Order: sequence, then C-alpha cells, then structure tokens
Amino acid sequence: MNKPIRRVAILVMALFALLFANGTYLMVFQQSSLNANPLNRRARDEDFAQNRGSILAGDTPIAYSKPSGDRFKYQRVYPHGKIYAPVTGYFSYDHATTGLENSYNTQLAGTDDSLFVRRMVDLVTNQPPQGASIQTTINPDVQKAAYDALGNQKGAAVAIDPKTGAVLAMVSKPSFDPNKIASHDVDAANKAYGNAINDPGNPMSNRAAREIYPPGSTFKLVTASAALQDEGLNPDSMVDSPNRLLLPDTSTYLYNENRESCGGARITLTHALDVSCNTAFAQLGLKVGADNLREEATKYGFGSRHLSDIGGAASVFPDQVDQAQLALSSIGQYDVAASPLQMAMVSAAIANDGVLMDPYLVSTVRSPDLQVLSRTKPQELDRPLSADNAAELKQMMVSVVQNGTGRAAQIPGIGVGGKTGTAQSDPKRKPYAWFTALAPADDPQIAVAVFVEDADIPREDIAGGALAAPVAKAMIEAAVKR
Repeated sequence: MNKPIRRVAILVMALFALLFANGTYLMVFQQSSLNANPLNRRARDEDFAQNRGSILAGDTPIAYSKPSGDRFKYQRVYPHGKIYAPVTGYFSYDHATTGLENSYNTQLAGTDDSLFVRRMVDLVTNQPPQGASIQTTINPDVQKAAYDALGNQKGAAVAIDPKTGAVLAMVSKPSFDPNKIASHDVDAANKAYGNAINDPGNPMSNRAAREIYPPGSTFKLVTASAALQDEGLNPDSMVDSPNRLLLPDTSTYLYNENRESCGGARITLTHALDVSCNTAFAQLGLKVGADNLREEATKYGFGSRHLSDIGGAASVFPDQVDQAQLALSSIGQYDVAASPLQMAMVSAAIANDGVLMDPYLVSTVRSPDLQVLSRTKPQELDRPLSADNAAELKQMMVSVVQNGTGRAAQIPGIGVGGKTGTAQSDPKRKPYAWFTALAPADDPQIAVAVFVEDADIPREDIAGGALAAPVAKAMIEAAVKR
C-alpha cells in the first residue's frame, strides 16, 4: 500500500472511530435526556402509541387502550371519564400525564423494570409490548353514589375502609372529561385542555385530596379526641357552654350558631357535640392547650402528605397561635385547613378503635399475563386515641346523627355516626358545608367526608347537615345497605 492510500485509510478509520464513540456516548449518557426533551416528537410519538395497561375499579375498567387504526395505533379511553377523572388523571400528547396515569406511567407503559422479562418475551416472539394493569381500591357503587348525590354542587367526597385505609371513593366536582384531552386530534385535545384549565370552576382541581379548606366544626372531633385523651373527660362530663365567649386578650366575642344557646350554661360533652357548641369547644381547646391539640391533629395525619399517587396535599394546624387564635382553631377556624381526605381519615381512626391506617388507592399491579407484580399491604399510620376513647367518641358521633345536627344522615336499620361543619372563616365568601361520618356504628365498614364548596344557594341556607350529610348518606347506603 502506497503512502497516500495508507493516509486516507487511517483518516477513514479515525472518522469511523469518532462516529462510533459519539454514537456510544449518545446511547449511554444522553438517551434519557433526549427522550425526555419535549421537542423530541419522535420519542413522544412512540410513547403515545403504546398499548398501555388498564386501570380498574372492581371489575370496571376506568381507563384502557384500544386499537385506533391511525398513526398512534392505540387510543386511550376513559369509559366513565368525569366520574373517575380525579383518580385516573389523563394521558395526553402535549400535556403529559396526571393522576394514576402519571404515578404508574412506567407500569402502564410496560417500561418498568418489573416487566423486563415480559419485554424480552415480546421481543423474541415479535409481539407488540403491552403494559401492566392497575387495580384500584375504588368501589364503583360508592363512587357513583357520591358523584350523583353531589349533583351540581361544587365540592368533593371521599370514602375510606377504616380497617385497611383503602380508598373506596374519591369524587371532585365539577369534573372534566379526560377523553377529550387524550384525543389523537391534537388540536382538539389542546383546545379541550385550554378550556378546562381556564374554566373558572377549576374542573381539573382535585378537591378531594389536593386542596385544603377550613374544616369548620368537623374539626371539633379532633378537639373532643384531645379532651378525652389529655383532660380525662368522658361523654357525660359537664363542660361550660356560655352563650358567648370573650376571646382571650381581645374585645371580640365568639358566638354559637345563630347566636343561640347550646342548652344551658353547662352541658354534657355529648350534647356539646350534638349541637356543635362553639363556645364549649373553644374553651376545651384552651384547656387542652396549643401543643397538645397540634400533637393530636398530627396523629390524625395533619402536617403530612397522603396519597402521593395523586399528589395529596398536607392539611394544616398552625405552628404558632395565641390564646384567641387557639380558641378559633379548636372549632376548625383561623388558619386550620384540611382536605376532605384528611377529615375522612379522622372518622376512619375513630371507627377503627383509635388506629389510623395509611390511606392507599392502588391494591395490585399485574403483568399482562395477570402475574402480581406488586400488592399494597395495609399499614398502620398512628394511634391518635385509645380504643376506649374511640368507642366513646364513636357513640358521641352516633348521638349527633340521632339527636343533633346530623339527622339528615339517618339510615333505618344502620347505626350512623357523624359530625357536621359549616366553615365561615372568611366573610367575603359563602360558608363551606362539611359532613364526616362512619357506619355501621357497631362494625364500621366505611368512613366518609363530604365537602360542599358552593351549592349556589343563599348564604343563610348553607349548613353541613343540610347539604353534605345527604351525600354521605347515599355513599353509606351504597357501601353497606343490604
């Protein structure tokens, strides 16, 4: 080989070496970032064309993929879109994923490490890859009952199995249709997304778990729990219940609902809960003290995020309060804020002999050949009150439904315990209506919280017992009535 040809050969070999090195670098070090780059439409096209696994509620598919016959091959479908949207989220081309579609994306897409063997089998047999299926804990009957019972009211409803923490229902209204945002007509999907995100009713907001609101008098359950635990009270203990209470170090008086008497200057703790006596519970909170009340709220789950699958928000009991603020916090006002999920957890712990279970939304993940890849094991989260005190507080909640403000939740033949709430922390807006419940009282199978943000009715007609309790009743009937 003469010298010029040898130089050309060396140059070509060097260029091939550089090309090989660059390709290796891109494959090993840059693949993930290039695939994740939103401008890489090729990777996005490939992701969007996957045969994703199903999401199930009982035997009901609430999200699945079907052949589409277009360039994306498979269309994501949500058969009961608005009802389950807070759970499923959506799978879109330009707006990524939300809900379980997001948190279980790799399993649904079939790219998770747990599905490696399955991918190799599909590769060898030349079969199109298929994702795993996600089994939720949602009870379709309870979910449908909550969605229908809320009607046109803006709000949310959550139900929990108190013994396990399994979420039985999660509804947020108004809702949105994920089918429109998952459409293969990308322009139409973008328009649907824009309409939803700019809707003043915030239909894409998950009010059940991702938003927090003043819980009003439903928080009195936490105050009562602290009084039982720390002050040694029992349901028959007499407590002060003046017609009005001068807030410490202020000239402001706290009144009861409609400025009415709670039934005397001293009443039993049970009757105070029956009539939701503000002055009695504000004084109880002052006796318990800020640190003990905050600690009790923390044991019920305040201050921590729950249901990370869908980005649950942490409920709040303020870090620092003076005595007047403590009195207001004791009745669920001032800066106390909770999600409906959190208030369902309070009732769930009372229902479960004082044991709070960690809420969860997915029970199992299965491969396409139905092998269980993962299964959620119920876990204890805390013990905010003793079993004896839980039994006493549960009976006090039953009295609220039998004799007090929660009568609208009565179900013949089933013992229902509950607590109403009407949160009025901001005079610029209408009050929020709340109701939290447990049933059946002798062996609770369900704990519920219902929140009504706006029922489009006059301010004076808003009350937890009138608006939220009937929704809870419908959910309980769907869960336990024979």
